[in-house]
Amino acid sequence: MATTLDIVRVPALDDNYVWLLHDAVANETVVVDPSEAAPVLAAANARGWTISQIWNTHWHPDHTNGNAEIKALGATVSGPAAEADKIPTLDYGLREGDSVKIGTHVARVIETPGHTAGHIVFHMADDALLFSGDTLFAMGCGRLFEGGPAQMFANMQRLAVLPPETIVFCAHEYTQSNGRYAAAAEPDNTAVAERMKDVDAKRAAGEPTVPTTIALELATNPFLRASSAEQLAERRAAKDVF
Repeated sequence: MATTLDIVRVPALDDNYVWLLHDAVANETVVVDPSEAAPVLAAANARGWTISQIWNTHWHPDHTNGNAEIKALGATVSGPAAEADKIPTLDYGLREGDSVKIGTHVARVIETPGHTAGHIVFHMADDALLFSGDTLFAMGCGRLFEGGPAQMFANMQRLAVLPPETIVFCAHEYTQSNGRYAAAAEPDNTAVAERMKDVDAKRAAGEPTVPTTIALELATNPFLRASSAEQLAERRAAKDVF
């Protein structure tokens, strides 16, 4: 089913996307991973929305630097309990299976360590939405700064079985570079070649390439398609120097 939430993409920094979610019925607004406050507050204010919650997927500053300024206006901060020491603004620590809500819309927490040790994602099953932070990208996955390939492979296995229509909201505009590696990793994958025509056209026009879907990632993402932790490790190492 289509979600009744309003979802706004807010470009930030060089290539970040911050996501604003608004429930008109409850008149509630959530921001996911505010890398900086100014563009987020501007987007909310332009729509007459007041941000009441911040959801963080992990501690990296390009996902949390806007927390303090937005929190000072009355928002609460929910994020990974395992990274509480690195998110000083955190109010509510979240672990596997916990949930947060916007109005009646529920997001369940899935722990996806690897990019950072405590990374989480937010899955809104009834709305068919996934806010994946830096775990799952369009045609990519996050670098393994604090974890290993076995963890990221386990993450990919968990996300691969979500309903194919699930819309994936990742936190960076990395699709073009990811796609170029995907084409090298799977040169016979015609789905990658077809997708890259669309991606290249959008980027040439200055348009975003996300969100994506689980179905599209299953067809074109070399990390989601990896058959083993060993293959994912090889692909991640190759992408890191691609």
